[in-house]
Amino acid sequence: MNVKIENSWKQLLEDEFSNPYFRELVEFVKNAYQTKTIYPKGENIFKAFDLCPVDQVKVVILGQDPYHGPGQAHGLSFSVQEGLPFPPSLLNIFKELKSDLDVPVPSHGNLEKWARQGVLLLNATLTVEAHNAGSHQKKGWEEFTDAVVKKLADQKEHLVFMLWGAYARKKAGIISDSKHLKLYAPHPSPLSAHRGFLGCKHFSKTNDYLLKNGLSPIVW
Repeated sequence: MNVKIENSWKQLLEDEFSNPYFRELVEFVKNAYQTKTIYPKGENIFKAFDLCPVDQVKVVILGQDPYHGPGQAHGLSFSVQEGLPFPPSLLNIFKELKSDLDVPVPSHGNLEKWARQGVLLLNATLTVEAHNAGSHQKKGWEEFTDAVVKKLADQKEHLVFMLWGAYARKKAGIISDSKHLKLYAPHPSPLSAHRGFLGCKHFSKTNDYLLKNGLSPIVW
């Protein structure tokens, strides 16, 4: 199957693209785009991969599914396009960055700058129906993104996985503790951020780990 995705990912995930579950997923997604309003735009489904080739990945931030409001989702977990208000979870991410590394809250919520430095901003589910959170869960996306995480974890060393919330934590079991750093915190949503996301210092811990292993830190 010819999936339009960055070439290094295409090679890494070749087995997945020929798997029956993925063919069924493609049919489901194609039909959804033809009959309903789906986010992100089709050309942005694999944007996280396109901006962050396999050999550049240093950090993986796992989200759940794309934002389901108009114009928000553009293929990167937690990120929104410029000119839009910050969703509450993203605002809490920026608050934690300010507290942890004294990074000023930016003027927009587009996280492409992170992606281009090796931060894979990966949602567990890559598409969603407008105004219907979780609507494309259990259609095959989770199996695909499990494979992404497992292949990365198996083939690379010294990655940092930021696992925020119960949904992201589910992927922890397929990541080797001896080869990588796994950072756990509650989800940055206002419903849970006060239970340990705010104050987690994941951004400084990530950079400390990267530096310790001879890798350049992320300019958050």
